[in-house]
Parts: sequence; structure tokens; C-alpha cells
Amino acid sequence: MRFDLWSKIKGRLPARQPRVATVVAPKPKAKAEPAFTPSPQPALPLQAAEYGDLDMRVIWRAIVAKKNFIIMPTLLAAVVSLAVVNMMTPLYKSEARVLVDGRENVFLRPNGERPEERNALDPEAVTSQVQLLLSRDLARMVIKQNKLSERPEFDPVLSGISPVKMVLGLFGIGRDPFRMTPEERVLDAYYDRLTAFAVDKSRVMVVEFQSRDPELAARVANSIVDNYLILQQNARQQQAKAASQWLSGEIDSLRKKVADAEQRAEAFRSKSSLFVGTNNTTLSNQQLGEFNTQLNNARALKSDATSKANMIRDMLKSGKPIEASEVLNSELIRRLSEQRVTLRAQLAEQSSTLLGGHPRIKELKAQIADLDKQIREEAGKLSRSLENDARIAEARVESLSANLDQLKRQATSTNGQDVQLRALDREAKAERDLLESYLAKYREATARESIDAAPADGRIISRGIVSNTPNYPKKLPIVLIATLATLMLTTGYVASRELLRMTSPRVSMVVAPVVAPSMTAAMQDVAVPQPVFHQPSGLGVSELEQLALDLQKPGVAARKLTVLGSGSTEKTSRTALALARLLARRAKVVLVDLSASSQVARAASVDGAAPGLTDLMLGEASFGQVISKDRTSSLHLVTAGRASADRALLQSPRLTLALDALLQAYDHVVLDAGAADDLPAALLTAGARAVVVPDGTMGIDARQSMSDQLRAVGFGDVTMLSQAAPVNPDERGPRFVAA
Repeated sequence: MRFDLWSKIKGRLPARQPRVATVVAPKPKAKAEPAFTPSPQPALPLQAAEYGDLDMRVIWRAIVAKKNFIIMPTLLAAVVSLAVVNMMTPLYKSEARVLVDGRENVFLRPNGERPEERNALDPEAVTSQVQLLLSRDLARMVIKQNKLSERPEFDPVLSGISPVKMVLGLFGIGRDPFRMTPEERVLDAYYDRLTAFAVDKSRVMVVEFQSRDPELAARVANSIVDNYLILQQNARQQQAKAASQWLSGEIDSLRKKVADAEQRAEAFRSKSSLFVGTNNTTLSNQQLGEFNTQLNNARALKSDATSKANMIRDMLKSGKPIEASEVLNSELIRRLSEQRVTLRAQLAEQSSTLLGGHPRIKELKAQIADLDKQIREEAGKLSRSLENDARIAEARVESLSANLDQLKRQATSTNGQDVQLRALDREAKAERDLLESYLAKYREATARESIDAAPADGRIISRGIVSNTPNYPKKLPIVLIATLATLMLTTGYVASRELLRMTSPRVSMVVAPVVAPSMTAAMQDVAVPQPVFHQPSGLGVSELEQLALDLQKPGVAARKLTVLGSGSTEKTSRTALALARLLARRAKVVLVDLSASSQVARAASVDGAAPGLTDLMLGEASFGQVISKDRTSSLHLVTAGRASADRALLQSPRLTLALDALLQAYDHVVLDAGAADDLPAALLTAGARAVVVPDGTMGIDARQSMSDQLRAVGFGDVTMLSQAAPVNPDERGPRFVAA
């Protein structure tokens, strides 16, 4: 709903009345008595208790006035603490450091263990080693080695118990030394003086020991780290010894298991005739492989002989020259071919001189033809020989195939037994492997057990030395702490008493103005209406200042103020700024500019270019960026934002959330609403008090009607000002009163 308040109110207002002129009476004579005489009392100052502010100057004056009460206990505390620390028995501290590095001799490391496994130390492992330094077994070794039980420092019974400790023990406040065993007394004193911790982000452990004797402190610290390494070495030797004893018993039982498993496997192999040949395979499988190889070779020979015979036969039938490698490689055919070449050479030589019918020519041709015939006959013999080889290979293939089928049938019948035999072999092999691994570990454990000094997980990097400077008590810090604590307690006591005095309730005296009897009689005949407008108090305080004082009184619900105006927007904004500055003198106040055209808030800001509400609604500025400071006061300002932005952004629910956040952070939130023509009514009226700057031409009846209308739309209370604020209301200039 648009806040069209002024349009509704202006439509319901009565006709404009003539402006009432202010009648100024002439200056009375000296003897004449005035009709109204105000009380000649000055403006009452604001009290700190009334407005919740603390005057630190009053507290400081109270502290200065009680300076003797503060200084004397402080000096006494300094003297007493100095005397006490000088009477205390000094304790000397010695420090030793151990590095936990997980050392291991490469020759003693187990074969199955990797080097990174030995060096994998986490913070928990280092903390566990610190607990080993604090163990009771190590403490007993150190106490016995250094004979601490014979020293009164560690066994107070030897030097006598003080009466104070006896009384505390009787009442159960402290431990009674006589009810403790000597070992418990020495252990308590030992642990009171021992400190062991791990250095952050490292593997270094620090051992600190305190004693009245500096040499004893160094000796005990070194004894702790030495016995710590001895404990680790003994633990390793005990571990190796226990491992060797356990492995010895396991090896004896495993040997029997391996023998039984191998015996069962061999007995089953003999029973089922599953003997093992070469390459760890059974005889049947080995025979199958050999017969299969022979069968493949026979088939290859048959195929080769058949193909060669067919090729030679085809050459003979076609009459082509026989050029097969088997024919050419024959010794007889090679000799016949050489004779043929010789005869052809002679024929060619004789043909050059003799005719074809010459007997010599005919003889040579007949010899060549005979040689060709012999070559072909020899090739035919080779072809028939290859065919015979092919038939022999075929017979061998058939024989090998029959034998292979018989072996396959035999292998099929023995497959079940072979599976059982393999299971027995696996069981025997597993037992044998386990026995071998145990034997190897047993040899390693025996070797570790026989070594006198096994490596520990740490090494000493810093041994304790004798110190000549006491570690306890710290004289200067103790004296300073006691002195400062006494100073703070006495000062706090004085300040608290002054605060209680300042904040205690006081009885206020209300002085009423003195009214002349004639004035009183005249006022009895006139009906006094309910006060609607804010009038000056008559004590020399301006209208806005009196309003600010009234709004700051306890119990007045004026945290949200909406400043409206029926006239000029500039006057309304100037009045809102003046009222906010007055409120900011004693409270945290923020002024939110919601007007459409006024630039008063932006001109008063130290950062005129700061973003405003429209930038916040658009998400272009954060909540902290839109808040700026006033130039002349502690007031905070929130401007309207860019003038070119859409005023519809002020209808966003985010604006209501922003105002709620400001109400939580500030004592007063002043809204400069201007004419409030385009603003939601709920935004301005929810939990708010209205401050109206009316037009100067409005009469009393119109102002009363406007006040009633504003209460009807939701404002909790309405304050109607007589006029707008001056141009610079923050300066102490002439005061203005209502006309």
C-alpha cells in the first residue's frame, strides 16, 4: 500500500484558517507585575545515572582521592612478595633431549621389512615414547641408581614433617606422608620435579628435572635418558628371545606336518601310477605331447611328398621342362643334363658346316633325343618314389593317431586322480614354504638374541649440564605479579564503590512555575485541551532540544522516529538532521534518508559520494558501505542513494530487514520521510513515533486533525512541531519558540 497519507489528510482537513498573529505586549513598567512569572532557575544539567553514561573524570578523581588506600597495600605486597621469594629454597633445572628416529642396523633388519616401515613415526608414536619416559619402571630404575630415597629432598620424613602439612593431612586436605609407603613418597617428589614433553612438529623429546642440587639435577636427567635407551634395548632383546622360543616350537610341529603331507602325496602317486617325468609333468601327459609332435611331423611329410609327386607328374604330362628341385638335385639327371648340353653344343657347331641330312647331324639329334627320354624316365621314377614316401607317411599318421587316441582315453581316466595328486602336492608345498619361512625368522631371531646391544628407537642429542642459575622461584615476575594484582584489586575496589555511588537512585525535585492569581482565575474558565503540539519549556531551551531531552528520558519508546512534512521537503530533511544531531550527543543515532529530492543528508556526510539505500537494494554495496559519518557530530548517516535509481526499490522487503538491523545496532533510528508520497505505510508506522513539520499556513484545528489521522494510520505517538529547524541548528545560536 502506498503511503498516500497527505492526500487523505488534506482531503479531510477543514478549511484553512487565517494565520494567528503573535501579539507582543509592550514592555511593562518597572512597578507593574507581569501576568505570568516563570521560575528563574537555570537549565538542569544531565546526570550520568539518568542517561546511562559514565563520567570517567569522576572515577579518576575518586581514585586520586583514595591514593593512599591504593599505594600502601601495593607497596606492602611488593615488600612481602620480595621477602617470600628470597626465603624460598631455590631449585635448579637440567635438560636432556632425545631424538626418536627409529634407527635400525641394516644387517639386523628382517628381510621382509622395508626401510620406510621403520621410519614411519607419527605424532602418536612420539607421544607414546614420552609416556615411556614417565613410566614407573623407569622411575624406579633412576631412583635406585641415584639413591634418591636416601635424600630428604625426595623423602620428607627423613627431615621431619612440618606442622602445617600434618594439620592438612589430619583434615584430609593434603596427603599424610606417614600413611604413604617410602616408595610412594619418593615417587611423588620425583614426578613433581620431572617434566617430559615432545617438541611440536618434531621427533625430539625434552626431559627436564629440578632439584636443590644442580649436579643432582643434571645427573638424574642424564640417568633418565640413559635408562630409557636401556629399556628399549632390553625390550627388543626380550622380544627376539620370545620370538625365537615360539618359532622353535612351531618349527618342530611344522616339520612333522611337512613329512606327513609329502608321504601322503607320494603314496597316492605310486598307487595311481601318476609318475612325474621331465619338466615336472606326469608320464601320461609327457607321452601325449611326444605322440602329438610325431603325428604332426608325419602329416607334414605326407603332405610334402604328395605335393612334390603331383607337381612332377603334371610337368611330365604337359611336356614342359622338368625344373623341380628334387629332379635337378638327382645325380643321374645332373649327368644326363650335362651330356645333353655337350651334345647340343656339338650339334650347333656341326650345323654351321653340315646340312640337316648329314649322318653326323642325325646322330647328334638321336643322342639328344635319347638323353631327353632318359631324363623324363628318371623324373617319373622320382615321382613314383615321392608317392611311395607319401603312402608311408600316411600309414605312420594312422598309426600315431591310433596311439594318441589310446593315450587320450587313458589320460581321461586318470584326470580325477591327477586332481587329487595336485591337491596333495599343494598342501605339502604350503607346509614346506611355511616351514622354510619360520626357519629363516628363527635364524634372524637367534642372531638378534645373541647380540648384547640391540639398537634403540632413539638417540641422545643433548645431555644435561650443571646449571648455576636457579630456575625457581622467578623473583622478578612473582614480585611484579603480586604488586600489579594488589594495585588492580585496590583500584578496582575504589572504582566499583564510586560506580555504585554514581548509579544509586536519587530523589529529583520538580519545581513548578509560579502563576499569578489573575492568570489562574482566567484559566479556570477555559477548557484546556489534550496537549498535541510540542511547546518550548520556557527554560531557555529550543523546541528541538526540548524534544530531544524528552525522547531520551527513561521509559520513552522513541527508538524509531519518522520525520514527516506537509510543506517543503528541504525543511523536513533539515529538521530531521537537527533532531538526529541533538539525539547523537548522548546516544548512538543513525539518520536514514528516504526523501525523494532532498540533498541535506548527502551534504552533511563526510563522504558525499558514498552509496545509499538504492545501491544496497540492488546489491551493489554492502551494509557497512552505505553508513557514513556526519561532518560536525557523532551521527551516522544513510543516504537515499543514486538520484537516477528507481524509487520502487524502496518497496523491497529488504529495506524493512535493513531497518530492523539498524534498530538492533543503534539507540535511535531517525527516518527522513519527506512528504512520504511514495513510501509504504508499514515501513514508516511500524513501532515508530511521528514527528511532523507542518506547513506554516496550517491552523490549530488542521494540525489537530492531522495528528489524529497519523495516529489512526498506525503511529504510536505524534509530535507536531511549530516550525522547521534553522539553517544550522547544531550551532549554539538564538533559540526559536513556537509562534
